Amino acid sequence: MFDFLSSGRYDLLGAFWVTVQLTFYSAIGSLIWGTLLAGMRVSPVPLLRAFGTAYVNLVRNTPLTIIIVASSLGLYQTLGIALGAGENFDDIGFRLAILGMVVYTGTFVCEALRSGINTVPVGQAEAARAMGLGFTQVLTLIILPQAFRSVVAPLANVLIALTKNTTVAAAIGVAEASLLMKEMLENETQALFAVFGVVAFGFIVLTLPTGLLLGWVAKRVAVKR
Repeated sequence: MFDFLSSGRYDLLGAFWVTVQLTFYSAIGSLIWGTLLAGMRVSPVPLLRAFGTAYVNLVRNTPLTIIIVASSLGLYQTLGIALGAGENFDDIGFRLAILGMVVYTGTFVCEALRSGINTVPVGQAEAARAMGLGFTQVLTLIILPQAFRSVVAPLANVLIALTKNTTVAAAIGVAEASLLMKEMLENETQALFAVFGVVAFGFIVLTLPTGLLLGWVAKRVAVKR
């Protein structure tokens, strides 16, 4: 049943390595972009608040597949933007997929962080402002450190969802696990359930330890109020 694994036709580890890389780079980008969006959402500047609110509500309710495909069709095929990947189509698809997932996942990071910001007592921000600190200083030195400690568990859920969402990158030809699964299903029709089982097991191996580790971290760093 599992003969296809030893046939040498399929680079399963290589495909999952691409999935891991997609998750890693997208998670870093999403964390940075989501933090900036959260800052906009609580900013005293109405224009920034309006942009943050409109962006989050629009992008979060747009299917990720549309965003990924639009990044390929719109940026690369229409505008010729290759994100510095030259003529290598695989690298271009990889970078465009990361961009699409950062654009999408950043909204969920933003909302998780905003909920963490709401857990910080208002008096702390007022005291910091009374000491002469500006909005950026209050946000980065007082509010965000506590907010991050409060939302480790929600951010872990976002990271797990991001890991599974990397399968959408197959829509623009990125050679990650789901694209390899599609190829195996086409060639190994007698072992459909085995193929599904192997790929599902691979994602469990990636996501389960992540959830357990970040759940432990969340308990260790939780703010006691």
